[in-house]
Amino acid sequence: MLFNGVISSNAMKSWTVEAASMPDGSQVELAGWVWDVREVGKIRFIILKDREGVIQLTVKKGDVPQSVWEAAAGLVKEDVILVKGVVKASRIAKSGVEVIPSELRILNKSKPLPIDIWGNVAQTELDARLRYRIVDLKRPESLVIFKASSAAARAIRESLYDRGFIEVFTPKIISTSTEGGADLFPVQYFDVVAYLAQSPQLYKEELTASLERVFEIGPAYRAEKHSTTYHLNEFISVDLEAAFMNYRDVMSILEDVIINVYSRILQVPGVVDMNKEISVPKKPFAVVSYDDALEMLGKKGINVRWGDDIPKEGLEALTGEVGSPFFLVNFPTSLRAFYTMPVEGDPSRSESFDLVIDGVEIVSGATRIHDRKLLENALISRGLNPANFESHLAAYEWGMPPHAGWGLGFYRLLMVMLRRSNIREVVLFPRDRNRLTP
Repeated sequence: MLFNGVISSNAMKSWTVEAASMPDGSQVELAGWVWDVREVGKIRFIILKDREGVIQLTVKKGDVPQSVWEAAAGLVKEDVILVKGVVKASRIAKSGVEVIPSELRILNKSKPLPIDIWGNVAQTELDARLRYRIVDLKRPESLVIFKASSAAARAIRESLYDRGFIEVFTPKIISTSTEGGADLFPVQYFDVVAYLAQSPQLYKEELTASLERVFEIGPAYRAEKHSTTYHLNEFISVDLEAAFMNYRDVMSILEDVIINVYSRILQVPGVVDMNKEISVPKKPFAVVSYDDALEMLGKKGINVRWGDDIPKEGLEALTGEVGSPFFLVNFPTSLRAFYTMPVEGDPSRSESFDLVIDGVEIVSGATRIHDRKLLENALISRGLNPANFESHLAAYEWGMPPHAGWGLGFYRLLMVMLRRSNIREVVLFPRDRNRLTP
């Protein structure tokens, strides 16, 4: 019988892992989903699943109330149930304990699922998994991914708070391109056309003139027509900017952030099963100049013309040569955004860097130009009109400090740490050029 009343009149339910560590004879209240159910003679074994794990319920005719025996008879996989009972030590149950129910309520019934989540059939194709994402998120592997995601975000925040950074939230509806590109999503904003922000870049730079050290973890949007395994049109960016620092300073902060993230997600059960080679990186990370990288790649038969970006096959080859993670530094100024500071005495090269992990670019950063005239010249050299950036340029007349920063692709970081082959696996509801639902 379906129960529609109050689940519990007092304390919240326990997690299955908590119940598994309770002393023999403890009273416990659990709630979750039926992962499996089987009947052996006059005993019905129910595997109850919640976010943290599974536990066995043992329903033996005559040892439990008749109402419990009857409720257990109609259970199917993914039914939602509430159980009150007694914890008993067990040599048979995988967790070492079982729960003998004194009360079992069916909170909701489940229909047959559209995809397999138990691993009983061949691996479901990713497209089908994403189409039925709410069901796919029930898989134990999916639970590990998003616990790791939460742990990574927490580790980033803790690292930056500890270093004097303030978390900020900047607009995602803007009047013009952040970086002068054309890959923007237009939106109708009352009587004018506005755009979804590609990044908080200009805002975070302006904020260094007051808040000094800022960071933001938030969505960004790029209308690029990619169909790769590591590009999305909506993604989470971790953006940092700091006054009175240069690119080497923020690279050092980034090392600490990455190390803390790896340390934290290694504590998430199941992560090592996904990536048996995962380990906490050690400082300092290797540093390779753009020029040296081209020379190294040339020796491997991968020829990149000076002034061109290094392709993914080049990043993979460099990873094999120097290890992971590593920094690529001093890119040609022409390759970087207009606000990037050129190297003093060598304007063709910039005070810039990328962080590469397992052949994937995870972070880009640089020292920024903090002089208005230099910034205007940089805009003009790229064919951009300074007048279109006047509200931003004005900040450079009111005490803009030297500053540097970086932007980290949060999903890319998760993808490489968890050894997923497609970035969509680490996104709850991915958005790409072909996917707008669910």
